[in-house]
Amino acid sequence: MKVLIAMGTRPEIIKFYPLIKNLKKSERIIVHTGQHYDYIMSQKFLEELKLPKVDYYLKVGSGTHAEQTSKMMVGLEKIIFKEKPDVVAGLGDTNTTMAAAITAVKAGVPFAHVEAGLRSFDWKMPEEINRIVSDHISSVLFSPTTYASRNLIRENIPRKKIFITGNTIVDACSEYAKIAKKKSNIVKKLGLGEFVLATIHRAENVDDPKKLKKLHSMLSQFPTTIVFPMHPRTRKRLEKAHLLKSLEKNKRIILIEPVGYLDFLSLMMHCKFLITDSGGIQEETATLHVPCLTLRNNTERPESLKSGSNILVGTEPKTVLKYAKKLLKDKKLYNKMKKAKNPFGDGHTGKRIAKILRTHKFGIERSNFLKGLK
Repeated sequence: MKVLIAMGTRPEIIKFYPLIKNLKKSERIIVHTGQHYDYIMSQKFLEELKLPKVDYYLKVGSGTHAEQTSKMMVGLEKIIFKEKPDVVAGLGDTNTTMAAAITAVKAGVPFAHVEAGLRSFDWKMPEEINRIVSDHISSVLFSPTTYASRNLIRENIPRKKIFITGNTIVDACSEYAKIAKKKSNIVKKLGLGEFVLATIHRAENVDDPKKLKKLHSMLSQFPTTIVFPMHPRTRKRLEKAHLLKSLEKNKRIILIEPVGYLDFLSLMMHCKFLITDSGGIQEETATLHVPCLTLRNNTERPESLKSGSNILVGTEPKTVLKYAKKLLKDKKLYNKMKKAKNPFGDGHTGKRIAKILRTHKFGIERSNFLKGLK
């Protein structure tokens, strides 16, 4: 059995680690598309996680969705024809995942979708399109929760293709949190007392001038120290809108460059709570038992809302600040969110997926022309 693993972003690197760890060297081919082309956003995570050397690096870089996806497909097709994998695996909702799914299926190779079944039900999000396309052409779908699997069943995806496995982020987060406690000194380095951690990067927030201005207003009025590792995309948008300098001058806001995974885990474990527009961080905060306020009007992780670890607060400054102040003052609410049960898994997802990949019968789905390639 040979699995081609296609990844290209920070979350994919982190979330694929538990699967890669549970596959033998002879069972895997690792392809990095270069979707995240910034060193800190990508290469540093590979080094920190001590992942095996990437077998192929496509260096796709920036561009429109069409440009990125097409370049990935051309590069992935050549690798698939050369390596003849039994299955191609992608994760989540990135352009890399959709490109890998389409390329694999068109080449007659089964596609396995890790983190299948997530839905925001917002078709304005490019991530939602990527999820839906990838799910519907997959041969096997690794769904993190029962809720996610029900989304797939409602869309008439055969039950026999769906495996409820938990989410690999729980494996990675739990393992590396222990290492971060020993190795990361970022909290001491920044001289932090009580603080809130912020991450803002989603296109629907930072590419929309009105929303960006609202988020700037919210950050400027925040009632306590806020540490903000700034995504390159966010920095560019703030600079273009002439909003960055005022944040730099604000004494309550500590702007820092993107950090490695160990430092980020340390910041998460030490912060009072997080404000974020990330999807994956909703899972990480649930795993680490850190309250989370999500700067969106919807989420593909409703399990975090049901468990109580996360609250959707939108992007209106008044609303965000109301919840932030409440979390800072209301000990009952804070403790309830902090003690919420993690709904995303038991920390053994990578092992579970590797076992299924080894035993699943993919052979019947391979096309004759691919079998005949020399």
